[in-house]
Amino acid sequence: MTQVATAGLELSADAPETWIDGGFEPLYEISWRDCEEVQTNALIKRFEQLKGSVAALDKLARREGISTISSVEDALPLLFDHRIYKSYPLAIIEKRQIGKLNSWLDRLTTHDLSQMDLSGLTMIDDWLDRLDDFGMLVGTSSGTTGKLSFVPRSKVEFPSWQRSYYEAQRACTGVDAFTDPVPTFFPGYRGGHHMMLKMLNLFNIPAAGGPEHYHTLYQTHIPADLMSLAARMQAAEDRGELDKLGLDPALLKARENMIAQGKRREQDIEAWFFKLFEEFRGQRVKLGGSFADLIRTANSGIEKGLKPEFGAGSFIMTGGGMKGFKDAPDDWEGYVKDYFSLDTIGMFYGMSEVMSMSPRCSAGNFHIMPVTIPLLFDADMNLLPREGVQTGRYAFFDLMAQTYWGGFISGDEVTIHWDEDCSCGWKQPYVGPQIRRFAEMEGGDDKITCAGTAQAYDDFMDYISEV
Repeated sequence: MTQVATAGLELSADAPETWIDGGFEPLYEISWRDCEEVQTNALIKRFEQLKGSVAALDKLARREGISTISSVEDALPLLFDHRIYKSYPLAIIEKRQIGKLNSWLDRLTTHDLSQMDLSGLTMIDDWLDRLDDFGMLVGTSSGTTGKLSFVPRSKVEFPSWQRSYYEAQRACTGVDAFTDPVPTFFPGYRGGHHMMLKMLNLFNIPAAGGPEHYHTLYQTHIPADLMSLAARMQAAEDRGELDKLGLDPALLKARENMIAQGKRREQDIEAWFFKLFEEFRGQRVKLGGSFADLIRTANSGIEKGLKPEFGAGSFIMTGGGMKGFKDAPDDWEGYVKDYFSLDTIGMFYGMSEVMSMSPRCSAGNFHIMPVTIPLLFDADMNLLPREGVQTGRYAFFDLMAQTYWGGFISGDEVTIHWDEDCSCGWKQPYVGPQIRRFAEMEGGDDKITCAGTAQAYDDFMDYISEV
């Protein structure tokens, strides 16, 4: 079956990136069981489209002896684990060998990056800027494990990626960013190539009504070069050898400024929010920030007798957890809503490696849109049944990925409810509110045995790390 028609909705296996075009409502009116066949056919077509043009996928398929697939199960050995996007040798980052880094990334995308002009490039940020100019939209991780991940997205994916983001916001707030721009406030950096910051620039600036309506705590960008070497720089500083790394003075200065900003961030956020309260009193706004940012601001505002008064239709979009914040109120959402006098707090569940966001419903669960095929694995990487309530390692096939392979095994432990019994009325499987990172639970780097044979996958990782 190349398409499914149910509840007045037609889903074509030839173009899953268009499924979101009709809005989120029809997607949540159908059961995942009713679109399972068209999802599978879309996955088969994606594999046929990408094999022969994504070198990493081809290599893994050959290692696993796979030339065709006819089911989701057939494709399980082709799932990339989360090491793939940081599988380059660290030395090429340390030595600023941009050409080798570019050759490594070239194996993960259909775009021919060998055609890109690399002349004069010595910094990762400049390379990422030039990739953007070339037609890519590569986003990075935060580098907390010591290496940056580079997700090889491109401008081909942008239209469906943007619509998915806006539809997820509309699902959990009722606000359509395409037609109803709202001045937006984000207590962080203005931009950068970190995936979250890249998304905020790509999506929140137009949703705010333009750059003049998008207000950030700091006006600077976070340098990818700084993030890529953060762990090594800290270790060198601890040994008193930072000056021996031979780093660009501008990079050292940027690090110095960011450390200083980090030390005063709580005070900066407080002053920034309180200034916002006065300047935008009575106006409709969208507020961002982590749970901890919002709670701290409420605590301080109550202590100082400062109360915001925003206009009707204002709302909060938040995420990111407590970030080590202690003593949060049991009903922290009610506490924040009461202080800011706002009824709506929107949230998504998502990650850098998947384009479709899963909006939180009125019952507090995150519903997965059918453009993503969700999977769960147990501790031994056996596929768990798609029935009842299951807890395990989250993996997926992102059907919106058109220029890179969308099969990915995450580092998240989640609980998925497959019976579509959420009290909100939305169908499709949903993720419960408790989400944990394996790396945090295990006290270090998260190492997994992939869905394919161990030796084949190890051989594949050796290949992909060679440049």
